[in-house]
Parts: sequence; structure tokens; C-alpha cells
Amino acid sequence: MKDAPLANCERDFLLKAIEEKKRLDGRQTYDYRKMKITFGTDYGCCFVELGKTRVMAQVSCELVAPKESRPNEGIMFFNIELSPMASPTFEQGRQSELSVKLNRQLERCLRNSKCIDTESLCVVSGEKVWQIRVDVHMLNHDGNLMDAASIAAITALCHFRRPDVGIQGDEVTVYSPEERDPIPLSIYHMPISVSFSFFQQGTYLLVDPCEREERVMDGLLMIAMNKHREICSIQSSGGIMLLKEQVMRCSKIASVKVSEITELISKALENDKKARKAGGRCGFAESMPQERITALKMDETPVEMTEVTDRANDIVQKAEAPSQTVPSPVVPVPGVGQVGQGLQNTWGLDEEEEDEEEENDNSGEEQEVKVTKMEVEQHEKEDSKQEDVVEISDSEEEEVVILHPETPDKAPKHTGPSSHQKGAAASKKRQKK
Repeated sequence: MKDAPLANCERDFLLKAIEEKKRLDGRQTYDYRKMKITFGTDYGCCFVELGKTRVMAQVSCELVAPKESRPNEGIMFFNIELSPMASPTFEQGRQSELSVKLNRQLERCLRNSKCIDTESLCVVSGEKVWQIRVDVHMLNHDGNLMDAASIAAITALCHFRRPDVGIQGDEVTVYSPEERDPIPLSIYHMPISVSFSFFQQGTYLLVDPCEREERVMDGLLMIAMNKHREICSIQSSGGIMLLKEQVMRCSKIASVKVSEITELISKALENDKKARKAGGRCGFAESMPQERITALKMDETPVEMTEVTDRANDIVQKAEAPSQTVPSPVVPVPGVGQVGQGLQNTWGLDEEEEDEEEENDNSGEEQEVKVTKMEVEQHEKEDSKQEDVVEISDSEEEEVVILHPETPDKAPKHTGPSSHQKGAAASKKRQKK
């Protein structure tokens, strides 16, 4: 899925705010977002939150054959995964230009800087060495992935413990953590990447750009440095020309930021070590009640809780005591029930509806009685006189009209229409209705 381009009005708004030295989240020009470092249940699992950017790093190891060119050194391998869960612009199963760029920059920052003693990873020279694999997974993308990935990777390497090994002749025995305590890696220094974004052809500078600021920037400068102010790697992208004074200014800013981040990492490692030694809750078990495993969680709203108990007791004392007995519902009229005081709730039908139904039932019964009487008289006349009877009925109506033929002996007393014509007219009226 391609990234949706920014609207011109939004781009102009961002650039205008940067010119006025204002940022969308209220930060200053050289401020980092809020950073949080947590650890998983196993050694070597680290979560880093940089604002809404969330990264997980997992370190693993295995015994492999060394490289022929370096038989006495272990192997370091880095892998960065950009899953669609982090952003809809990332595609599953294929490496993008961003993933290749981040992978190479992470290798320059950690492996080429010689921050880990690879010779201490050798078990048997030329035969078996430890291969350390660092997998970095992007959980949510909100800008500055490189800084979050480098912090998560170096923190996970410092937190990792490899199993102890024993050599007896040609046999190599790998001991479990229950048999022997795992051994930490030998780390010389902690290189950390700091990103700078440039706008208006290098006129304006921002530290730790967010995702929207990255989309309107003209160039990016990444400096990897340790707390001893030693530059481990530096990379510029975007095609802008930077002056010597600009690079020196960025390196001074990076030295301050790196020292602060290194102190934060050291405190996080120390707190986790104390929690594991004391047997307290750590890792995944500790993150459950605090909802740390969610990618985007709501910030806690501070609520004033002083004198809450006293206020609650006063309200309870001033309130009226509830009645112990519950009054039974009063039924003043059949079909009507009263619940509470002054509230009426009708169940079933009202009196008017009941009277209408009774009238309808009575009229229906009378009609049925008339029909049955007429049928009985007709049958009696048929048996006695055996004369033909003309019946007019409508399938849609329940009422049946029975017409008797006129006797030829008696003359009609009135000159109006005959009963046969009346029945036909009545049936036509019913059909029209």
C-alpha cells in the first residue's frame, strides 16, 4: 500500500510552524519525545517506546562454525522487520528501501563500531563459535525508527545472557540456566543513534522528527555516538549540502542526548536486575496490570483523591436511611399496576380497549347465532317443501346471506326491489369494500 501524500495546506502548516519554532506535539527544537524502556520475561527481550513509536528487540544465540577469515571470532547478525502492524505502508514478505537502509545503518552502528567483544564468543577455535542474532520488530511507526531501533538493540544486548559451556576433549557441553548461571556479553561501549532533520535546505533543524515531520523534511543526518563522545558512524540522506559548522553543531547536540539516553538505559537495567534478584514481578507479568503491552494506550488522568473518605462519610450520614420493607405494588384497577410513588405503569390493556374487545366479541357471537338459526330454518324448509334455495356467499367475508325464493301464490305487498336484488346489491357492496 502506497503512502498517502500530504495535502498542500497541511504541508504549508507544518513548514510555517517549524519556521516559528513550534512543533505539533508542543516540544522544543532539540527535545526528544517521552522514552520508556521495559524488558520481557526472558533475557534479551526489550521494548522501547519513543512517543508513539514502539519497537521490540529480541536477542538469541546458537553454536555455529566460524568464518574462515576469522576463526577466533563470533558472528553478529542483525535483522529488522517492518510489519504491516506498524504502518499500512509496510508490506509483508518483501524488503523495502527503508528496511535495507535501517539494517545497514544498524550494522554500522553496532557491529562495525566493535562495541561487543566478538573474540569472547569463541568456544573452539576454528570449529564452534557463538552466533548472536538481534531481531528488531517495529510494532508502531510514528517517526524516527532508527533511534528507537538502535536503543532497543543495544539495550537487549546488554540485557542478554548466553548459556555457559564446558569443554572436555572434543565434546562441548551447553549447560542450562538451572545448572549454571548464564553469562552476559562483553560490551565495551553503547553506541546510540541520534537523528536530525533539516528543513528549507538546511535553514531549520529538528531533533527526533515525528512521522509527519519526516514527510516534509528536505534531509536527514544520523549520528551514532557513545557517551565518551566518540562518533561510531555518521550518515546523511536527502541530497542536501551541509556546512562544517552544521555538522559540528549536530555532534555537540548528539553528545548531550547520548549521555542522557545512556543513563536511562543503565537505570532500566539496574532496576530489572534488582527486581529479578528479589524475585518480584518482572517482564511480561509486570507489564500486564499496567497495560504496557498495548501499542497505543490512553494516558492516565490525574484525579484529586484527598479527603475522599471523609466526604463520602458525610454524604452517607446526611442521607436518609433507606426503608427496610419494600411496599407491595398497589393495583387500583384491573390491568393497571403502580410502581413507586406517583408512577403508573399499565400492564395489558386499558378499560376502553377491554370494552371494545367485549363489544366485538358479543357482536360476533350474535352474528354467529343468527347464521346458525337461519341455517336450521332453511334445512327444515328444504326437508318440508324440497324447494331450491339460492345462497350468495363471499369467500372473503364470514357472513353468509341466504335468499329464499318467492312463492308464486302470494302477490308481493310492496313495489320495491326483490330480496334477490337486495342480496346481489349487498354482495357487490361488500366486494367493493
